[in-house]
Amino acid sequence: MVLKAASPFVLLGFLLRPLPAQEPPQNVIRVNVNLVLVDTTVKNKTGQILGDLKQENFELREDGVAQKIEIFSRDELPLDVALVLDLSDSIGPFLPPLRQAANVALSALKPEDQVALFTFSTEAQLRVPFTRDKSQLADQISAFQVGGATNINDGIFVPAQYLLNAPQKDRRVIVLISDNVGTSAGGQGTRDIVTEAIASDAVVYNLKIPGYNPPETRMAAALVPGLVNIRKVVEQTGGEIFDVPDVAHLDEVFRALIQRIKTRYTLGYYTNASAALGKPHKLDVRLAPSFGKRGRDYTVVSRTAFYVH
Repeated sequence: MVLKAASPFVLLGFLLRPLPAQEPPQNVIRVNVNLVLVDTTVKNKTGQILGDLKQENFELREDGVAQKIEIFSRDELPLDVALVLDLSDSIGPFLPPLRQAANVALSALKPEDQVALFTFSTEAQLRVPFTRDKSQLADQISAFQVGGATNINDGIFVPAQYLLNAPQKDRRVIVLISDNVGTSAGGQGTRDIVTEAIASDAVVYNLKIPGYNPPETRMAAALVPGLVNIRKVVEQTGGEIFDVPDVAHLDEVFRALIQRIKTRYTLGYYTNASAALGKPHKLDVRLAPSFGKRGRDYTVVSRTAFYVH
């Protein structure tokens, strides 16, 4: 079942349910048999990941009411990764180190993790369907050539649509690798892209790499209507942006991104929430009081609401 770009519906499970018309959906997750799963990253006040937390360290509230965490894991659930590479003209000078970094990052995934490979320039396309054979992906990446415009809108929407229509068993992430300088808006705007990503239960990460974009290119890009707001997509799906300052740091930052994905905690509880009101139910994830105050002593990166169908 395909969610049309212009549709005001989000696919949850196998049902279509209307969303509030006034605002795009905010950080929505899927509810299946009353089970709510929330992927969470926790950082201390210096930005370091807290990677040794236990179930009893977390507190989770739904609409202000404390919930009993029934499921807790850290890098135990397999990953479905949609790896999306920008192959537009501006990436040309950086393609060789990008190939190497992508292959190194793929090797850091677990054998049971599966990856689908996408590329985009003027158009976005699926190059390799989901596979656990990382060498197959490496062979494809080594043969890529650049050319064309930078259609980031479809670069996110097409993988999200693919995930939406694929059977879901694992955690899902979209890793967008681009210089983030769009020159073509494609067929979908930010609202449609957010809707599609949320409907597919995917967390969007962005590896922002250097690109060859002279001032005139950036000025022209700023005038293109409808370009996707990448930061909004990332934030509303509970992901993060990783900025690569220069090619020398590409491998290091790419490894850090993969490690970040692997160190997310998964919290799960069973909800009694009702769909009768047709509005989102708020989620609040924080640590126990002994860790201090959220926002001051630590930060939590996670989705903040869900809809019940």
